[in-house]
Amino acid sequence: MTEMDPVKLMKQEVGRQAAARVQSNTVVGLGTGSTTAYAIQFIGERLASGEISNIKGVPTSFQASVLAKQYGIPLTTLDEGDEIALAIDGADEVDPQMNLVKGGGAAHTREKIVDSLAKEFIVVVDSSKLVDKLGTTFALPVEVMPLAVTPVTKALEALGGKPDLRMGIKKDGPVITDQGNMILDVKFDAIDDPAGLEKTINNIPGVLDNGLFVGVATEVLVGEVKDGQASVRKL
Repeated sequence: MTEMDPVKLMKQEVGRQAAARVQSNTVVGLGTGSTTAYAIQFIGERLASGEISNIKGVPTSFQASVLAKQYGIPLTTLDEGDEIALAIDGADEVDPQMNLVKGGGAAHTREKIVDSLAKEFIVVVDSSKLVDKLGTTFALPVEVMPLAVTPVTKALEALGGKPDLRMGIKKDGPVITDQGNMILDVKFDAIDDPAGLEKTINNIPGVLDNGLFVGVATEVLVGEVKDGQASVRKL
């Protein structure tokens, strides 16, 4: 019997612990990414076994929607007006104040809407995503309307950023979001004021939203692999 990859086991365990927080008769925000995918799987398994019941999911992306359907989680929309009790989502960077950079999957605009509306927002990450200061390991994703890419690029450069249009992999042309927009990945030398930069960028005409999530997370579950063993801790 082949042993499972410790990193995969760790991601599964983080997802399992987040999924264990879901209670019956609630609406759950379903995030995007590899670790969150395991959380969606385990929520579906808890539903199928009867451990929990009457769960509805609000997906943050096409990927999350497909996974939810695959694992038997009924979906709802924000139009229904139900309170989101809990959202589970990943992150590309997490600082000591639990501020985040998200958007590696180009879904950060929808993620921010759902995660911000949730009563609780649990972030699921591995320890490589922990940073002392945001922007040190990951460029900041900015979702931009196609007609505004050039002026927004100039505005971001004026803020000290180095924007790059995100291009598709195994696809000609740029990445297109679920909203039909483009992503500029902006490298800053350092993000000293995440809250201020988030607002400043979002005030640039043509920008829908950026990947800074300031003061949104209520808890961070961190998966680690030590001596080949997977473990999970709270930040």
